[in-house]
Amino acid sequence: MVLGSGVYRIGSSVEFDWCGVSAIRALRQLGHKTIMVNYNPETVSTDFDECDRLYFDELSYERVRDIYEMETAGGVIVSVGGQLPQNIALRLHQNEVKVLGTSPEKIDAAEDRHRFSQILDSIGVDQPAWKELVSVADAEKFADAVGYPVLIRPSYVLSGAAMNVAYDAEALRSNLELAASVSPEHPVVVTKFIRGARELDIDAVASNGELIKHAVSEHIEDAGVHSGDASLILPPANLSAEVLERVKDIGNKVARAFEISGPFNMQIIMQKNEQTPDHPDLKVIECNLRASRSFPFVSKVMDSNFVEAATRAIVGEGVPKPVDLMKGSDKWP
Repeated sequence: MVLGSGVYRIGSSVEFDWCGVSAIRALRQLGHKTIMVNYNPETVSTDFDECDRLYFDELSYERVRDIYEMETAGGVIVSVGGQLPQNIALRLHQNEVKVLGTSPEKIDAAEDRHRFSQILDSIGVDQPAWKELVSVADAEKFADAVGYPVLIRPSYVLSGAAMNVAYDAEALRSNLELAASVSPEHPVVVTKFIRGARELDIDAVASNGELIKHAVSEHIEDAGVHSGDASLILPPANLSAEVLERVKDIGNKVARAFEISGPFNMQIIMQKNEQTPDHPDLKVIECNLRASRSFPFVSKVMDSNFVEAATRAIVGEGVPKPVDLMKGSDKWP
């Protein structure tokens, strides 16, 4: 069973539709019967001939489990349809539904801002100064210590929902209330907002914690524009071979720490360090253990289908050997 992206939204339909269809096609190449659960009439994934069974139905825990049990499915893929399937992954796993690929417990650790930041600290991956929200007073104290602006980051959201920059205490209080209302069951983390920095995207595939392939894209806009709305350059125009190697090393560390089998995406801030001008700071600000909206883009630019590789890693069949597609990217035509 492959779970799609659900209702039509700008930025969460066409790209994730491509990912879902690519996953289905890869599964059929491997000889598996396929079931798509999606309810977006505008996309290819709901064409009747793309899969063996199509359920044009809601992506809720109850409905997905009903279909899973009725079809006696061999497993569910939750990492190619955006945020909706991720939101029910842990509950499916806890109720005896076999979720294929990266463990839902690891997905939950990455989606939970507090746990994710703790894990990054434990593996030596740098990130902006952060603090989990305990009270508004604590948040204001943290903001005063690191200096405004600060970024309010709720957990389990798509496209930066309720993620806002606060430039003063009044904005901090109102944005904290909004973030808590959007994701009330999960922690809200406040981080230092870094201005005047570059943002990098790494789209990657891993198998059993080993990086198989990755792409590093550079944002044209300064950090602060959401990656789904930003303009990306691939191959990157202003990154040295040393920076690309460091980004790959971060990808390897994260893949091992979260025992990833399937797709994942990270956003990294690159900021000039006055003390080491040739060695900029690299700070991870986001990681999703799923395909991102840029997976179709990097797959087509690099002529290498990242979702096909991810699907093979998810089911553990015909997994491609690790390859560094970014080697020599500065010489691409």
